[in-house]
Amino acid sequence: MPNKIKKRHLLDYSILIPYLVLSAVGLIMVYSSTSSLLVSKGEPPTSMVVSQLQFWMLSLVGMFFIYKMKTAVFQNKGFIMFAIAVISFLLLAVKFTPLGRNINGASGWLLIGSFSMQPAEYLKIMVIWYLAYILGRRQKYIDKEFKKAVFRPMLLVGFLILLVAIQPDLGNGAILTLLVIIMLLASGVNYMYTYIVGGVGILGSIAVIQALILSKGSFIPARYQYVYQRFAIFLNPFKDERNYGHQLANSYYAINNGGWFGKGLGNSIQKKGFLPEAHSDFIFAITIEELGLFVSLIILAILMFMIARIILVGVRSKKPFNSLMCIGIGSMLLLQVFINLGGITGVIPLTGITFPFLSHGGNSVLIISIAVAFVLNISADEKKQKMDQEYQLLGNE
Repeated sequence: MPNKIKKRHLLDYSILIPYLVLSAVGLIMVYSSTSSLLVSKGEPPTSMVVSQLQFWMLSLVGMFFIYKMKTAVFQNKGFIMFAIAVISFLLLAVKFTPLGRNINGASGWLLIGSFSMQPAEYLKIMVIWYLAYILGRRQKYIDKEFKKAVFRPMLLVGFLILLVAIQPDLGNGAILTLLVIIMLLASGVNYMYTYIVGGVGILGSIAVIQALILSKGSFIPARYQYVYQRFAIFLNPFKDERNYGHQLANSYYAINNGGWFGKGLGNSIQKKGFLPEAHSDFIFAITIEELGLFVSLIILAILMFMIARIILVGVRSKKPFNSLMCIGIGSMLLLQVFINLGGITGVIPLTGITFPFLSHGGNSVLIISIAVAFVLNISADEKKQKMDQEYQLLGNE
């Protein structure tokens, strides 16, 4: 009987196993990309990977509890709004209190004692969660009464994204904006909105890029001048290799050094002071340098398989909340992969977005683990629902 089936028997191993494999690879690459630099500073070579491991172990505990919860708990309005209020407070604290910090050139960090966090990272999962709840509840009239269904939620989400953008953190702001668009288009709105949003997005992007190039960024406030500099050098970083093009040029060197089969684990040249943030934004370039393009493509294939499985769970889900939640989480991971790889290969300007699983960062580990736990819970819920329906049909025969 379905009621006797334990939830652990409904685990989606096609998602869990890639998660565990990628997490293990991430720990290996964090150690490899940080140990030599730490030794040169007179620090223990394992300090950063131990920190990463601690966050991962904490994440596994959190995943266990999230998986054991009923999915109905995730749809409690009071719980969701409380979480939104907390993240809003943290975003305001980053901007308007002394607790806000700029760490390694990245804005948006909140420093409390020895603990640091980036609220914008947590906002990604909160925006997905909130929109999945709101849009899921308004399925009956979202197509015919689009403005009524989404106007107020968009005001709140827009305010939160604005708080991220003014930190300034335009990289995460862009991801959040794209996530909102994807969630809206996946919610069942009229297909015409897809064409309108797509057309406006493409034309708007072209207009902004042209304006930046022609004006040389003269109309951009000083605090956002780094945006123009990234646009100015991403096509040819070698023309300013010692300044703004330094990171991207050394990323190219790392990828070129790796070739098909790499220089061997731990043998990267660029991580030894040549490539800043080798353990975070440029971790995949170091992975190619050490393990080679062939192994790196296998790692990327595992990640893409997991993302595809997450989205597939969403597509097959019968409940709107479950469907939107999985599609949002899969899209979040896919966007981070595309933006990070696009940045380190010069396809798009650098944004400071880390690579999922491989990059060093406790906040990233926690968010990805929470997101995967949500999906595993939803997958189990959908399987249980399907088994219940099949059992009822057998009982009626």
